Amino acid sequence: MKSLVGILIVAALSVVVYKLYLTKALPPEGKTPQQTIDVVGVKNDLLAIAQAERGYQAEHGFYASLDVLESSGAMVMKKSGRDGYTYEVQTSPGNFQAIARCSSTPELPCTNYSIDSSMQVQPLP
Repeated sequence: MKSLVGILIVAALSVVVYKLYLTKALPPEGKTPQQTIDVVGVKNDLLAIAQAERGYQAEHGFYASLDVLESSGAMVMKKSGRDGYTYEVQTSPGNFQAIARCSSTPELPCTNYSIDSSMQVQPLP
């Protein structure tokens, strides 16, 4: 009898743990799994642009445009955007801001993101 109770307890705990992990694996409300993957890719691209900016600034003493980063070899991007997002870089003498913009529609809403020298990806309002 004790072994049956033990098996039932283990089974119940397994179901609870499984449900917790399953709900964490689902994409946020209103987003498809592909949209979630695209946003992660966009954030990684912004981090790569920011790393290239930091390296370029350390070597040349100033921040550069996206075109200059690509042409100088500081950064290699196969595409200038990703799945509806386009990238741009705005520079000033002491800072930069890389922006990923998307074209939002009522059926397919999306969020613009940016990163600066703080290396924190932030959603734009």
